[in-house]
Amino acid sequence: MTSILLTSIAVLLRILSNPLGNVFQKQLTKKGHHPLVVNFLTYFILSAGCIFLAIDVKWSELPSQFWIYSLLGGLAGGIGNGFLVKALEHGDLSVLGPINSYKSVVGIIVGIFLLGELPNLWGALGMALIIYGSYYVLDTTEDRFSWGLLKRKEIQYRIWAMVLTAIEAVFIKKVILASSTVISFISWCWFGTLFSFLLLLFYRVKISSRQKGITFQDASKYLYLVFCIGTMQFTTNYVFDHMEVGYALSLFQLSTIVSVLLGYRIFQETNIRQKLLGSAIMIAGSILIILLKSK
Repeated sequence: MTSILLTSIAVLLRILSNPLGNVFQKQLTKKGHHPLVVNFLTYFILSAGCIFLAIDVKWSELPSQFWIYSLLGGLAGGIGNGFLVKALEHGDLSVLGPINSYKSVVGIIVGIFLLGELPNLWGALGMALIIYGSYYVLDTTEDRFSWGLLKRKEIQYRIWAMVLTAIEAVFIKKVILASSTVISFISWCWFGTLFSFLLLLFYRVKISSRQKGITFQDASKYLYLVFCIGTMQFTTNYVFDHMEVGYALSLFQLSTIVSVLLGYRIFQETNIRQKLLGSAIMIAGSILIILLKSK
């Protein structure tokens, strides 16, 4: 009973923290902060805070699988989150959030091969509802639900982010199985910092030149962002430790309706009713997966 309660709380915090973090990412990039710098600083500040958690960890006793999957997860996560922030720079939060609904499908496909987690009939039906609901949201864009939609840069960035972070989710589960929830969180922060820094070098982005004239308000937004992303990832790891990855990713899509509402409230994004309808269908799919996942 306690485990179910804690998992439910973790899911709720994950659902709320993810879209809130997206809001701060979008606000910072709209003010001219480079997406890759925002991505790196988020990881870096989290990594600094993890030093105290890492003191008592016996790193030399961890198996080789831990380091392999930490590296692979850090690579996928660092690049994936970089694409996500880049997408939020120009795209609508109320559209980019629901696209993430496909993440559960990617996670389940990868999970079948790496984790042996097979979805049942109800799980497949729930995923179908999630995808069907996303049609209503994407149909509100200028290109509507069409192949032309894929030509938009922010959509392409969001799809890459979705695929990479879905793959990252499976690697995180492997890291958790080889260590613990806390240790996997530390490795996520540290290896994410490494690969997000390598992205800065690859694209020759200088932090000093990009962050001149940072205001107190900007600094506070970075702190809020770090808190949201830290909460999001730690609760994600906890849920992965108590639930199959594919089903967990489906449940996380409940954050879609939060993204739609925040996009409408903060950024004055339009077509709120149709987006809410699509989100409601996606939520129904998520609930179906959770309630009937063991049947």
